[in-house]
Amino acid sequence: MTMFDRLSDLERHYDEIQRFMTEPDVVNDTEKYLRLLKESGELEPVIKAYRDYKNAEQSEKDALELLANEKDPDLVEMAKEELATAKEDQQRLTKELQILLLPKDENDDKNIIMEIRGGAGGDEAALFAAELYRMYINYAESRGWKTELVSANETGIGGMKEVSFIVNGKGAFARLKYEAGVHRVQRVPATESGGRIHTSTATVAVMPEAEDVDVYINPADVKMEVFRSSGAGGQHINKTSSAVRLIHIPTGMVAECQEERSQLQNREKAMRLLRARLYEIEATKAHAEAAEAKRSQVGTGDRSEKIRTYNFPQGRVTDHRINLTLYNIEKILNGALDEILDELISTDQARKLAELNKEVI
Repeated sequence: MTMFDRLSDLERHYDEIQRFMTEPDVVNDTEKYLRLLKESGELEPVIKAYRDYKNAEQSEKDALELLANEKDPDLVEMAKEELATAKEDQQRLTKELQILLLPKDENDDKNIIMEIRGGAGGDEAALFAAELYRMYINYAESRGWKTELVSANETGIGGMKEVSFIVNGKGAFARLKYEAGVHRVQRVPATESGGRIHTSTATVAVMPEAEDVDVYINPADVKMEVFRSSGAGGQHINKTSSAVRLIHIPTGMVAECQEERSQLQNREKAMRLLRARLYEIEATKAHAEAAEAKRSQVGTGDRSEKIRTYNFPQGRVTDHRINLTLYNIEKILNGALDEILDELISTDQARKLAELNKEVI
């Protein structure tokens, strides 16, 4: 089946959905109607691009017919311009359709939980981890996404040994999954009297937020401990045992939260973190063989992979997966990540298209 055969089938299916959504029994069945509405919304960009392609194809035919029969020089020139535009549109839309038809990551539209941990470098690594945290918070704000702090282990000098937070927003995982891995910073620390450049690291983990249907946690398998909050958070600190630590007995996995004022809210956030971690373990197991056979060239999940270097003396940021170097380190650390992420996504899409074409051949 060619790409356009598949598109024709999708268009027929899309038209059927539109017809079903006008039928009284569907309109009155909220669950069915919402399911069809969701499917319609997912198909709509593909169908629009396909119909635009067919319009461009028809414009090409009309222009060729005009060129074959018309003698008026002005009309001939107009037909030539129309023909060139139609061909350009078809080329552009073919590429767009190829990308739209690529298999989608089932987690791409999910919210995410990010964890940043200072690595090699002691206090300097913790300071770098805090900078990465602010970078992602600023980036999320620039896209209209909301963030929620789950837990933070801060140092006394403004650093973070580790921090966990939630990013709520459509497409958050689709873009930020490329941030998973080891980030490296090269600079002269403020405490370095000799002016020597030090190298420190921080590890970023990006996990899709799992729903109850994604991973089931037996309540009997979870042990809850409460303790007094130890970080910034208000007058309740050290007065009430509102902080919560959850221990998943079968795996030994631990998740905690002390950022909220109530024990109930902290438990809910800790459970979200625990569920995401367990989902990541299961997903890693399920996709281990496929990931080994078709490992992404740009790396989207291996925590041990060194993905990016932030070099302060040279003012540059280098993403090692795509050999991209930018000389605007301050802007990037303030949240201007789109240039890097767009290039990572384009590279990943090109690789997937090449693999798809090999399979077709």
